[in-house]
Amino acid sequence: MPVESRPLPFPGGRPRVVVTRKLPEAVEARMRELFEVDLNLSDAPMSREALAAAVNRADVLVPALGDRIDAGLIGQAGPDLKLIANYGAGVDHIDVETARRRGIHVSNTPGVLTEDTADMTMALMLAVPRRLQEGAKIIEAEDEAGWKGWSPTFLNGRRITGKRLGILGMGRIGQAVARRARAFGMSIHYHNRRRLHSDIETGLDATWWESLDQMLARMDIVSVNCPHTPGTYHLLNARRLKLMKPSAYIVNTSRGEVIDENALGRMLKAGELAGAGLDVFEREPTVNPDLKGLPNVLLLPHMGSATQEGRLEMGEKVIINIKTFADGHRPPDLVVPSML
Repeated sequence: MPVESRPLPFPGGRPRVVVTRKLPEAVEARMRELFEVDLNLSDAPMSREALAAAVNRADVLVPALGDRIDAGLIGQAGPDLKLIANYGAGVDHIDVETARRRGIHVSNTPGVLTEDTADMTMALMLAVPRRLQEGAKIIEAEDEAGWKGWSPTFLNGRRITGKRLGILGMGRIGQAVARRARAFGMSIHYHNRRRLHSDIETGLDATWWESLDQMLARMDIVSVNCPHTPGTYHLLNARRLKLMKPSAYIVNTSRGEVIDENALGRMLKAGELAGAGLDVFEREPTVNPDLKGLPNVLLLPHMGSATQEGRLEMGEKVIINIKTFADGHRPPDLVVPSML
């Protein structure tokens, strides 16, 4: 018997793809070859009105972090929108459940940014206790505040070898952080929704804490590597932050919403925490003013995954997801609500 062929989602074969931000040139060139594509050559974030127009005319929308694709916007989507191919791993800015109910698939780009983000996490973990940001500012100073030469007591920081690292969220990135930290002689601890398989724990020499509160109270450095979900919003609230030792440091390369920034700022100013390294913020691109100007805080503009290699691999995944879907198959990186 002849096999019944599945109807393709885009009868013309070349879906209209609307991209909300400027992508690497090689990615844009490949998209032009494969699709009818509207590119954002200015790289300026789209307004709410521009996003509404985009979802109304697109077959495929390619948004990025910072584009709020919520229920209201999805409700304005035209009948042809069949796929939201996110340029990024996190999808907390997309209402995946509403999209699913509208028959719109959502894909992302997992895995390709693991090592880059773990590298940046380790960099912050080294920089803040060793006071690198303070040293750099002193070298650049051209007045009497500048460097006077070596001194036994000048800018003494804290070593990380032998310290306890508590990882909040032991997924791909958390495990990559653990591998790096272990090489620096740190003791690895973690809190996760589910305990890792014993083989993984043994390989990382990692200790699982069922109680986040108990783990926080005993760590020298805490690294936030969990995604932002309704369940992790302000997971590190004022009460939990106060459980940490005054000599402890906190590093966040995941999502700013996981930490109560107001409480964190107050504690850093009061000396109730030793320092923080933050690459993400609760209301990006706005940075909480209480976090600025503190000598023991290193702030970065969400650059944990910003490598040329990573950005190209993200684009390649977006293209594969779109092309696979256009050919009538399930996108390899399809996001479903049960994953979140």
